[in-house]
Amino acid sequence: MPNQRIGLIDVGSNTIRLVIFEIDANQTITELQNIKTPARLVQYLDEDQIMKKAGIEVLLEALESFTEIAHRYHIETMISVATAAIRRSKNAQSILKLVKDKTDLDLKILNEEEEAFFGNYAVRHTMGLRDGVTIDIGGGSTELTLFKDKQVVKSHSFPFGVVSLKTQFFDGKEHNDPKAIKKAENWVREQMATLDWLSEVNVPLIGIGGSARNIADVFQRQSNYPIAGIHEYTMKESELVDTFQLLADSSMKQLSKLDGLSEDRKDIIIPAGIVFVQLFHYMDSSEFALSTRGLREGLVIDYINRTHNTPYDLYGVKRQTVERMSKRYNIRAIGAHQRILLADRLINLLQEKNIISINEDQLILVHYAASLYNLGSYVEDDSKSQHTFYIISNSNLQGFNHKDRVRLALMASYKNRSLFNQYSQAVEGWFSEEESETLLYLGSIIKFAEALNDSHVNMVTDIQLTKRKNSEDEFELTVTYNGDVVSEKYRANKHKNHLERVLGGTVHIIFKSESQ
Repeated sequence: MPNQRIGLIDVGSNTIRLVIFEIDANQTITELQNIKTPARLVQYLDEDQIMKKAGIEVLLEALESFTEIAHRYHIETMISVATAAIRRSKNAQSILKLVKDKTDLDLKILNEEEEAFFGNYAVRHTMGLRDGVTIDIGGGSTELTLFKDKQVVKSHSFPFGVVSLKTQFFDGKEHNDPKAIKKAENWVREQMATLDWLSEVNVPLIGIGGSARNIADVFQRQSNYPIAGIHEYTMKESELVDTFQLLADSSMKQLSKLDGLSEDRKDIIIPAGIVFVQLFHYMDSSEFALSTRGLREGLVIDYINRTHNTPYDLYGVKRQTVERMSKRYNIRAIGAHQRILLADRLINLLQEKNIISINEDQLILVHYAASLYNLGSYVEDDSKSQHTFYIISNSNLQGFNHKDRVRLALMASYKNRSLFNQYSQAVEGWFSEEESETLLYLGSIIKFAEALNDSHVNMVTDIQLTKRKNSEDEFELTVTYNGDVVSEKYRANKHKNHLERVLGGTVHIIFKSESQ
């Protein structure tokens, strides 16, 4: 099936944005282009909630430009939606007619429930968290959605956003006026208190949209965060509060120079921070998590699920991410499957003898690492370990938090102890000594499993591990096979030191044909 291109225009209260997505045969979504203009349409609503002529002109100018760009990308499907600013406009229908006449776009106004749903839909289909409250704060509205076990339980749309809060509390004042901040904090808390289901819900607060991304970006730059990306990045309460305080203590000139903060958000980041911090406290949240997937991605995933037999599974996010990554880097499925089986068998044998102990979550991560083992060979075979670690640890892997990304990268890139230690230095302090040793052992097992299938034709059918009589540190590994295992014999004996490290003793490998 040829790749499909989808254009999506999002007319928000703060920005108007065009995103061009490409969908491949595996339903992998790639963003080809992302253009925005900070239109701030909400500020063009008069006292009677009628969009002024100047605001309509800003809208039409942006849409005419975006439709021309989309045409040049040869898109097949265009999705165009509008949110709070147009939704609140009493002249919304005449605006839609003008848009149709000038651009031929069928602009759809999302109601509050739809806006909250699609942002949350993206989060539930691209993150590993099963419970949480999503917050998408725009220019003129704030959408909250509570989900439990991946299912929506409650949702609400507040009629305020970063632009309207700025106008309400900071008009004519400094962007960080202490009294204005205090008044805004008290008022936001009062709004939160109108939702009984929100109080002390004690689940992660998940930020969607540019303001949340900017908060995370600023903190990552300040703390010299070692890996790329903010999808599924999490912040503790103290980190969120400290970042807000940094913003509140900064002059406008300092904000302009602050790494991670977009120039077009410097005057509205404090209202956004107020909402995030107050909501975090009101919920008694456990963490502030970030999603780079929001309303736009939710609309596209919904479109794909409706037109391609639901390829995005709520409860299979990690599995599908690994499957798509395997296909992207041309990993042979039959070899990956055998690697998983052999690694799994080795781990079972080692656990039976109380040599290692891992839980179910760790075992699943081993399976994923075995699937993606040495994917960096797609870039260059000679440095496949280095490429593997970099690609996995720095990719926004949907469903995996950042620690799991690094765990996966350390195991899937395992070559030897020295490289493992080198990679680990980049994330020093992330894992205990005990966990680091376990990850080293699991990487060693995957590497040895690969050696047992060096020809990638799956000739090993069984493995048994026994201790030699009258010896505490000598083991026999009996490998049963069907076919010609010349390559496997050589590679297994060459790399048996990795298994010996796990066993803490000497391994004697015995290859036994099924016909014997």
